[in-house]
Amino acid sequence: MIADFLSRLLAPEPAPMPDLDARLALTALLVRIAKSDGEYSVEEIARIDRITAERYGLSVVDAAKLRADAEAIEHEAPDTVRFTRAIKEAVPYEDRLGVIEALWQVVLADGVRDSDEDSLLRMIAPMLGVTDQESALARQRVEADKS
Repeated sequence: MIADFLSRLLAPEPAPMPDLDARLALTALLVRIAKSDGEYSVEEIARIDRITAERYGLSVVDAAKLRADAEAIEHEAPDTVRFTRAIKEAVPYEDRLGVIEALWQVVLADGVRDSDEDSLLRMIAPMLGVTDQESALARQRVEADKS
């Protein structure tokens, strides 16, 4: 399953992703940002599950299953540059803006804005075709929602 998914995602000209593949890829990116500081906290895991449940209308159990599958994908996925560029090619722009906001939710889930997570997000945003300004506005929305 993982090898087939990654080969489709990393094809020279990836086709638009079926819904399940897009869910897996985007959730794997959330997992990657959460792990980027060397800690994969309970708060980050819970935030990923909440994001996927809300975004895709999943039950708690189905969101946890999606995250578990995404963890396996993330572990096998190539470097972040290739992985993120492949997502950009396969996911509509409007959905990518939502992904940036979700990434900020995960980065800020544990209450710490870690420099490793922050750096990775600053690298990912432009690779998804999202400007620094749009990413900063997404972060501000997330911070405002937490207050």
